Amino acid sequence: MSFVTDLINAFVPTVAYAEEPVEQVSEDATVEESTKDVVDVAPAEEKEEEAEAEEDDDEEDEEDEDEEDEEESEDQFDALKKECSQLPSVKPILHHYEECVERVTKEQEEPGYDEKEYKEDCVEEFFHLQHALTDCAAPKLFSKLK
Repeated sequence: MSFVTDLINAFVPTVAYAEEPVEQVSEDATVEESTKDVVDVAPAEEKEEEAEAEEDDDEEDEEDEDEEDEEESEDQFDALKKECSQLPSVKPILHHYEECVERVTKEQEEPGYDEKEYKEDCVEEFFHLQHALTDCAAPKLFSKLK
């Protein structure tokens, strides 16, 4: 019988509670027994010291994040995509996408839009634009990376 109990305990996750566990109604008595043996390990004094240490760590983490934000610059890939959007080869695709967005927005404002059977979106135009921008920016990206 101990083999079965050991096997069940190996598969049942161990749960630790900070307070008294809530009694769970279960058909399996071994699961119930394993959850009743939960003990609060740390005394109150140790908990207070840990809480103070965590507060100090949080303040240091916030200062580190502020320094990292100042050091971070704009994503170089996004900057390259902006440059590429001004190229003559990409401008027609961008114009086509913007026209679609304008057309769909205008259509959505019309009364009865919710009842329409077919609602246009600009997913295809968006992907064409992203493909063109990526094709233009990707070859230039590795020369700009550190």
